[in-house]
Amino acid sequence: MSAPNRPIIALAMGDPAGISPELTAKLVALDDVRSKARLVVIGDRRVFDEGARVAAVKPELKTVPPGTNFAIEDGETLFVDLAHLDPAQIERAVASEAGGVFALENYRHALILARDGKADAVCFTPFNKRAMRLARPVYDDEIAFSAVVVGLTTPASEFNVLEKLWNARVTSHIALREVASRLSIERIHRALKLTDQCMRGAGLARPRIAVAGLNPHAGDGGNFGTEEIDIIAPAVAAGQRDGIAAQGPFPADTVFVRARDGAFDAVLTMYHDQGQIAMKLLGFDRGVTLLGGFPFPICTPAHGTAYDIAGRGIASVGATKAAVLLAAEMASRAAGSRSQAAAPGATA
Repeated sequence: MSAPNRPIIALAMGDPAGISPELTAKLVALDDVRSKARLVVIGDRRVFDEGARVAAVKPELKTVPPGTNFAIEDGETLFVDLAHLDPAQIERAVASEAGGVFALENYRHALILARDGKADAVCFTPFNKRAMRLARPVYDDEIAFSAVVVGLTTPASEFNVLEKLWNARVTSHIALREVASRLSIERIHRALKLTDQCMRGAGLARPRIAVAGLNPHAGDGGNFGTEEIDIIAPAVAAGQRDGIAAQGPFPADTVFVRARDGAFDAVLTMYHDQGQIAMKLLGFDRGVTLLGGFPFPICTPAHGTAYDIAGRGIASVGATKAAVLLAAEMASRAAGSRSQAAAPGATA
């Protein structure tokens, strides 16, 4: 096993009607995950045990009540049992208020652990947006919810990570008709800076960021729109003046091919599906979603709750494993940076 200073990852169980329980059980049974992180799983032990039965695994966990001042032994995984959902109340493959309440409370608990310094990062298995809104009608997305719980007032954004390729976005969960009006030089410049910052935190010394255009053929010199000329290009230039290795704007229909082939480390897109479609085609069952801009990493698999295969024990744990490993890597690097800054003789 690795050194005892492995980061502590608070892992919240997601939607109980989908594949989240079996993914959680599969994950904690993996030796290569436990060698990189100390896991604290949050949920209901009855739901977890049902997931373990479906997944045909028997992971070893030490169950503790909420509020425990836990110390994790080497190789040990803890389970914080909130005891708040009887699996008999959940119909498999059906989004419900009870399922949304379960997932939100688990996630809130994980965020509070990290906010209060008891965990180094947060991960969660997939949520179902309908269930979340049944439980909390004002629920928009994980970014907004996390910001409220953590008390974040600075910008945050969602990133998709597929092995060495990142996708960042300027706008996210909004109607497509609103995208053009939401774009500004300042907003794109801010997205570039946050992307550069988060990628450096994951170990890329100087990430190469391609910026996608908004319009077909990146506006074709103004024939199909002028956002590229008036807004996007000036924002790219502002990022370059900050020392960011940004280029663009490029046509969105070809930029991911270039990035896949190694020309760029990341693509900054203007709206949600402009990047999501490409990333999920490239690796649906391997992608990770990272919430960047928070004081600690927050990661989850990029795929959804997969109601169509829930309960069959065939869900791939690949993306969930990748999410935890990315969170552990970023948390370890952040801890190393803090130790270096605090060392005697360190300069600002």
